[in-house]
Amino acid sequence: MKIKYISGLILAMTLVFVACQPEEFGESDLELNATPSEEQMEFTITQGEDAYHYVLENLTPVKGIHTVSWEFGNGGTAKGDKVIAYYPLPGEFEVALTITANDGNSTTITQNVVQTETDYAFLESPMLTMISGGVAAAEGKTWVIDSTSSGHFGIGPADGTGLEWWAADPLTKTNSGAYDDEFVFTLVGFDFQYNNNGDSYVKDFQKDNEHYSNATPLYGELDCRVNFTPAPATWSFSEEDGVNYITLSSAKPVFFGFDYGSSDNKYKIDEVTENSIHMSCIGGDGNRWYIKLIPKGYVKPTVTYSVDIAATAEENTWLLSLMDVVIPEGLSVSGYTVDFGDGSEVVEVNGYTGTAEHTYMRKGNYPVTITLMASNEDVVTNEYILVENHHSNYVPFLLDYMVMYVDNSEVEMAPVAGEDCDVSVVENPDRIYPNKGLNVFHYRKEGQEWANANMTLPAGYRFDLTTNSVFKIMVRGKAGQQVLMKLENTDKAEAWKTGTYDLIYTIQADDTWEVAEYDFAGVGAGWDWTGEQFTSDVTTDPNFNQGFYNIIRIMCNPGVGDGVHEFYFDDLAGPHVEGLKSAKL
Repeated sequence: MKIKYISGLILAMTLVFVACQPEEFGESDLELNATPSEEQMEFTITQGEDAYHYVLENLTPVKGIHTVSWEFGNGGTAKGDKVIAYYPLPGEFEVALTITANDGNSTTITQNVVQTETDYAFLESPMLTMISGGVAAAEGKTWVIDSTSSGHFGIGPADGTGLEWWAADPLTKTNSGAYDDEFVFTLVGFDFQYNNNGDSYVKDFQKDNEHYSNATPLYGELDCRVNFTPAPATWSFSEEDGVNYITLSSAKPVFFGFDYGSSDNKYKIDEVTENSIHMSCIGGDGNRWYIKLIPKGYVKPTVTYSVDIAATAEENTWLLSLMDVVIPEGLSVSGYTVDFGDGSEVVEVNGYTGTAEHTYMRKGNYPVTITLMASNEDVVTNEYILVENHHSNYVPFLLDYMVMYVDNSEVEMAPVAGEDCDVSVVENPDRIYPNKGLNVFHYRKEGQEWANANMTLPAGYRFDLTTNSVFKIMVRGKAGQQVLMKLENTDKAEAWKTGTYDLIYTIQADDTWEVAEYDFAGVGAGWDWTGEQFTSDVTTDPNFNQGFYNIIRIMCNPGVGDGVHEFYFDDLAGPHVEGLKSAKL
């Protein structure tokens, strides 16, 4: 759509009135359900109730089922035979009428609206002032991603009203390139500045855009951080059927922190205040994506509290309560929840003065997540509870054989993730013996020496190497590639210091499924030069062979950082994990 500006100001607000059903019109000489030609199409533009409103009316006679749609040249759109457009600022706007037949074919004609008047009352509207700082803010108003808020990014169905499918946890996208982005709205000239400091965060289906380079997958996902230099942009504001929208325009991609591939760069304003903007858009995947912004430098009022966790007189039982709760003026607290980290149901507490009690059956170091529900946001705190012994009523049950951990079909003891690499589930490239499964994992690293796929056991569970020390995995890659497997303990920082010494399988043939076997009998762990815990054999040392290791790491060509390294793997199996169910291998 072409937009020509007479003034530096552009804005869009659209009020739509449908005079009749938009799909069907009267008799004509046109063929039934056919698309009219440009010569057969006609519409009028007449002055409306004041200098800023215009009546657009389709005069094209058609027969059968057709859709009539309008673009007003200022970001506004509408459907219907007769609509009203609002042009509060000077400019020349190209109005497009499109008639689409039920076979998908369409024809478009255009006319121009020249507006010479300014609706000053509109420029002073509270919403525009909240977004841009108003006419007095010559440098505009700068916004950033509300990164410490739950749901600052999120997704739901296209017709949804909230974060039904996923809501980003606070700071979950650190180092993605999104949190240092700045978005400057200026009312005078309706300029929009997207300052990204050289890199941006984009969805996987956007990473191949010609303006992006050096796409790097993050967090074991397909979404990428990319190098990108934005171009100058403008913004417009529109109202359609009582819903407000912001539309961005630029020669290059322009978005708010996370490139969802927004349809027409159009964002629905879900909520706006002086200190927050909540928006959503239809992404390139057809789903509704969400964004939360706050002004740069703004410090949100936040409920603060401390957590008190105390062992009770009952065996393996802890009592949790909130202390020193400070609620800023204007905020309120409805309650809090506690996830005690052992897979049991989350405990819900009304208000903030109540307590939560829990009894553990297994020994372990359990992560405890406390989520306080304030009126403006959820405030999350993480603690740990160390349970030193099994409950007296707990009966251990350890099987002396190998079990399947994950096979991308029926079994998943724990999820497989990627660290500094992309690990994704893909279709099996070669469904023949010994791996006829439909889906497998694909590992890809670039520029990372120690990038790894990993599987972490749930809190409280550990690998037991006392009776069985063999792990197996299906691999498929190129002959000569080295696939390393090691075990680590992640209870403290620098887990690598606890890791087993390198066990490496070398792939024997190109593009062939092979069974890689790793036997940790006689394998040492830790590093004596660190002055910390180490052993010469993890299967015989009681500090290592039971109740210690909780993560498997898998690496391709470890220690090699240059270039791209990738392979397929599947059917990760190993010793039975006491207390966890899995399928027998």
